[in-house]
Amino acid sequence: MNFNAFMGKTLKGNLPHVFLLAGEEHYFIDRARDRILGRLFPGGEGMQDSVQTLTGDVDSDSLIGMLETVPFFTEKNVILVQDAPWFHAKKGAAAEKGGTDGETKKPAGKDKKLERLMAALANLPDYSYCIFLSSSKADKRKKLYKAIDKAGLVLDAEPIRAWNINEWLQGKLQSINKDMDRDAEAYFSAAVSVMQTIDLGYLDQQLDMVALYNKDRRITKAALQQIFAGVPEVSVFALLDAISERKPRKALALLRRELEEGTYFTVILALLTRHVRQLWQAKELQAQGVRGKALAKPLELNPYIAERLGRAAEAFPTATLKQAMLELIDADYLLKTGQAGNERLEHAVIALCTQ
Repeated sequence: MNFNAFMGKTLKGNLPHVFLLAGEEHYFIDRARDRILGRLFPGGEGMQDSVQTLTGDVDSDSLIGMLETVPFFTEKNVILVQDAPWFHAKKGAAAEKGGTDGETKKPAGKDKKLERLMAALANLPDYSYCIFLSSSKADKRKKLYKAIDKAGLVLDAEPIRAWNINEWLQGKLQSINKDMDRDAEAYFSAAVSVMQTIDLGYLDQQLDMVALYNKDRRITKAALQQIFAGVPEVSVFALLDAISERKPRKALALLRRELEEGTYFTVILALLTRHVRQLWQAKELQAQGVRGKALAKPLELNPYIAERLGRAAEAFPTATLKQAMLELIDADYLLKTGQAGNERLEHAVIALCTQ
């Protein structure tokens, strides 16, 4: 299940005794783990003496023994198992030999050990809990995955992208008892769409700050502009917007302002190249009949931003986008080798807005 559903399941009621937290989005895994431990040890009392951590290739029979051992001086026995290979997908020929369930052929002894572990996880003592953590996506075809999914809870911590961040945002706003007006939501979507990597930890902290310093329930665009002011990618967004509108004077003025304020040319160059690539992709997709919000997934953008980008792409001839891409590639080489200055960026911006 996804993060919001998982956190809802672990908010109230009795917790199951086995969990699998797996995926590339470590923000989700860390918070899910903290929620489980917070429920098991309110206020942290007794946690230090009750939690044991195992890492890597753990012997399954040894794990069973630890789970079935009655704890001394504590009420609970919690085992964290980090990055055990049991959930990893096999690749190449090994996967093909395993059939549809993703399991490779193992010696009979290993099969029996795995069966013993699955049986133990399905019937853990009242005092024992097992939390499996995996920093990569788990193979859902694995027998152990299916056993944990049946006996406990599984978090599929898939990476957040600009096009699917809205679900996380709504959950976060609910947790801080805030909402956003329409302009603020549009600005947030636009800001995230230009970030080269989406750091949920950073966004989480910034929204917490907004909640702390703003008494009003509704978060405004102005409040978001303040928290994103220090993010270079977001400050360049106005420049990309002016290029999309094909306004050369405005775009040049914004470019010069960014350079004067100390934004590195490498950041501007990377964002310009990405923007031209997205415009080109949107134009090609629309020629194939993919339009409006349907552009979101192939472009990995928020639906609102994808639709807006699609409208902008219609104003650019394909030849202009192709030539701009070549100029930006040349600018990358010449600027980094000291053979040219910022005029190369200015020339590329003028060409985009006028040709």
